[in-house]
Parts: sequence; C-alpha cells; structure tokens
Amino acid sequence: MFFKRVYIALFFIAFAIILSACSGYEKLLKSRDYKLKYEKAMEYYAEEEYVRAATLLDQVAPVYRGTMKADTVFYYQAMSYYMQRDYILSGHYFKQLAIDYPRSAFAEECDFLTGYCYYKLSPRPALDQESTVKAITSFQLFMIKYPGSSRNEEAQSLIEEMRDKLVEKSYMNGKLYYNLGDYKASIIALRNSLNEFPDTRHREELMFLILKSSYLLAENSIIQKKKERYQDTIDEYYTFISEFPESNYRKEAEKIYESATAIVGAESQLTNNK
Repeated sequence: MFFKRVYIALFFIAFAIILSACSGYEKLLKSRDYKLKYEKAMEYYAEEEYVRAATLLDQVAPVYRGTMKADTVFYYQAMSYYMQRDYILSGHYFKQLAIDYPRSAFAEECDFLTGYCYYKLSPRPALDQESTVKAITSFQLFMIKYPGSSRNEEAQSLIEEMRDKLVEKSYMNGKLYYNLGDYKASIIALRNSLNEFPDTRHREELMFLILKSSYLLAENSIIQKKKERYQDTIDEYYTFISEFPESNYRKEAEKIYESATAIVGAESQLTNNK
C-alpha cells in the first residue's frame, strides 16, 4: 500500500512538471522577448528537442537578420529541421545561408549539406531523378568552390553513387520500351542510354537489345519496310559483334543475323527475278 501511494505521488509530480514545462513553452511562443527565445531555442537544440528549437528559431530568424548572430540563428534553424529529417526545409535553409552569408564560418558546411539534403531526397532509380541530378550538381559546385576541403572525397563518392543511380534509371527506361514491345521507341531509348553513359556496365546488354529490337521491328513491319529494317539489323549485328566478339549473347545474335541475312537475300532474289 505504501509503495502504491509513492508511485501515485511520483506520477502526479511528473505530470505537474510536464504540464508546467508545456505551459512555459506556450508562454514563450507568445513572448516578444526574442533574446530569451533564442537562448531557449539553443537549450532545446542541445537537449535534442528539435521541434521546439525549430519553432522558436522560425520566430527569431527574421528579427536577427542583418545582425552579427544572423548566420548562427539560420544555421541552427536549418540544423533543427535537418535533425528532424526534413531535408526539403533544411536544404532550403542551408542553401540560403550559404548564399546570403558566403563568409560565414558555417558557409562551407552549409554548401555541403545542401547537396547532402538533395542526396537524402534522391529516390530509387525507378522514380523521377530530379533530386539526384541536383545532388550531383551541388556536390560538383562544392568541390569547385572549396578545392581544398576535407569533404571533397566524400562529395566525389556521393557523386559516383548518384551517377550509378542515373545509369540504372537510363537502363530501366531503355528496357521498358523493349518489354512493352515498342521496338522503335526501344531503339531510340537504348541508344540515348548508351550516348549518355557510354561506360555503363550494361553496355553489352543494351547493344544486344538494340540488335534484337531492330530484328523484331523488321519482323513486325509492313512489307515495304522489311528489307531495309532487316538490313539495319545486319548492320547492328556487325556493330555488336565487333565490340563484344566473346559475348554471352553471341549465339542468339548469330541466329538473328542468319535469319536477317536469309530474308534480305530472299528479298533480293525476288527483286532480281522480276
């Protein structure tokens, strides 16, 4: 019974402390004492209460603009959102700080974190890669702006990771039209992928798919276009086999070539007999 009363008493004490803290925070939000708000925001940040810190810094930031503490306020405002994993808002604030206060002690870190926020927003390859492109551009600009930065190695590593994602996206786009049976669009998309990323690890497969798409396009064409498109297939075979003579796709490529050659030969024979 004694311990039960102790537990109940402790519960009410804890509840009263929480209520008091909430009441104090609510009063602080309505206060016009911006110096106090700034100080409390920094306390909340140190205590990892990032939501409260961000809310107070949002109120304080316009007041401190143009003062000696402005970049510090904006930096911790950005960091408060960053620590909440809000990469859209934090990225915006990091970028703005670096633009508005290029000589700030926080400028280099903010320039890097701008790119890193885009990196964190970058989705899987199947989705739109706008954030990926922005991440690459941001890191490239960072390395130009800070050639001696200790973070350049990390930036380069992230650029390569993002580029691999763009390669994968391009590869998937090329295969998409092939899988849908739109062979004309497939050839265009596959060529675009190779032109954009000539050193892609998928190069052999993409070149083979161009060959196969050419053959299937010819096979499904109207009579008037068949001969020309089968000839295109033969040309694609020579292009493919000259670059990958020991390809795993060689047997299938040779079957396509033999079929296309036979059809072109037969068409030529018919033309000559007329």
